[in-house]
Amino acid sequence: MSKNGNEIERAFAVLDNFQIEIPSWGFSNTGTRFGKFVQAGAATNIAEKFADAAEVHRLTAATPTMALHVLWDMPNGLADAAQIAELSVQTGVRPGSINPNLFQDQRYKNGSLCHPSAEVRSAAIAHMADSVRIAQRLGCRDISLWLPDGSNYPGTQSIRNRISWLQEALFETHRLMTPDQRLLIEYKPFEPAFYHTDIADWGMALLLARSAGPQARVLVDTGHHYAAQNIEQIVAWLLHTGMLGGFHFNDRRYADDDLTLGSIDPYQVFRIFAEIQQATPAELSAIAFMVDQSHNLKPKMEAMVQTVVTAQELWLKAANLDREQLCALQDRCDLVASEELFRGAFFADVKPQLLAWREARGLSADPLLELRRSGYMERIAQQRGHKQTGMGSYA
Repeated sequence: MSKNGNEIERAFAVLDNFQIEIPSWGFSNTGTRFGKFVQAGAATNIAEKFADAAEVHRLTAATPTMALHVLWDMPNGLADAAQIAELSVQTGVRPGSINPNLFQDQRYKNGSLCHPSAEVRSAAIAHMADSVRIAQRLGCRDISLWLPDGSNYPGTQSIRNRISWLQEALFETHRLMTPDQRLLIEYKPFEPAFYHTDIADWGMALLLARSAGPQARVLVDTGHHYAAQNIEQIVAWLLHTGMLGGFHFNDRRYADDDLTLGSIDPYQVFRIFAEIQQATPAELSAIAFMVDQSHNLKPKMEAMVQTVVTAQELWLKAANLDREQLCALQDRCDLVASEELFRGAFFADVKPQLLAWREARGLSADPLLELRRSGYMERIAQQRGHKQTGMGSYA
C-alpha cells in the first residue's frame, strides 16, 4: 500500500474510534442567570432530545450516546428508566453518563453533599444513590458529578468540615456502584459560589477520587479553569497518574462561557488532544469524551453538529502529528524545529481525509450543510414551536 493509502487508512481508524457523547440539555431551552432566550424547535421532552441526538449521530457518525441529567430528563427518577430504554431502542442512541442534580432543590441553598445539616447531606446522598441505580438500570458506566457547593463569604462555612463531609458522601456513593461503573468527579474554581468552591481544582478532585475508591476518576471541563491555565499539563498529570476519566468539550473567552468548541481557541483544543493522544490504548478507552455546552444563541442543532465536526477535525490533526520525529527533536532540544513540527500539524489541512472518510461511511461531505438542507430544523420548529421549557443555566 502507498504512503498516501496508509495515511488514509490510519485516518479512517482514528475517526472510527473517536466517539463523542452529546448532552441532552444541549437540545432544550437553557439560559444564563439573567434569563432565557427560547428557540423554535428546542426539545421540549426527552423523546425530542433523543430524536435530535439521533439526527446528530446520523450526520456525523460520532455521537452514539447522550448524557442524561437526573430531574431534567428523569423527573420521576428510576420510574422513568423504562421510557429511556425504549427511546434508546427506537432511535439507536444509547443513554450515556448519568448526571446528578444537586443544585435545583431549595434545600441546597447552602450546599448539598457539603451542607452543615446532616439531614440535607443525607438527602443529597440519597439522590446520588438514585443516580447510581438509574445508571445500573440503563447499563450506563459513568455517574458524572459536578458539585455546585461552596460559600460566598469568608468565615461563613468551615472549609475543613466540608472536606470531611464530601469525602464521606463520595465514599458512600462509590460503595453502591457495581464493578463496571465509575464515579467521575468534576471541578470548577468558582460559580455559583464566589468565595470558595468545595471542588475547585484538579488536585482536589484527584484527592477526592482517590479517597472515594478505585472506580473514581477526575473529569476535566475546558471551561472550568482560570484564564490562561495550562489545561494540557493538567491532562498530562492525570494521564500519568491513571486518573483521567473524562473530558468535557466547550470553549470560553473569559470564564465558563460554554461556547462551541474551537470558536475561541482551536489551538488550545489541538494541544489538549495532542496530549491525550499520547495515552496508551487502555488509557484512551477509559476517557469519556463529551460535549458540555449550553447553546443559548446559536441554533441548537447547528451548534451541536458544528461542535462535533470541529472536534473530529482537531482530533485528526492531533493524530497526524509525527510523534517519532517530534520526540527526536525534543530530545535534541531543537526548540524551533519541534515547535514548527507541532504547529504544522495544527495548521495542516485534514479536510481531504475527513471527506474521504465521510464518503466511505455514506455520510454527507458537509454535515452542517446537510442539516440545513435536510429540512429537519424546519420540521421540529413547526412541530415544537417556541415552548418555554427546559431548565436554567447548567455549569
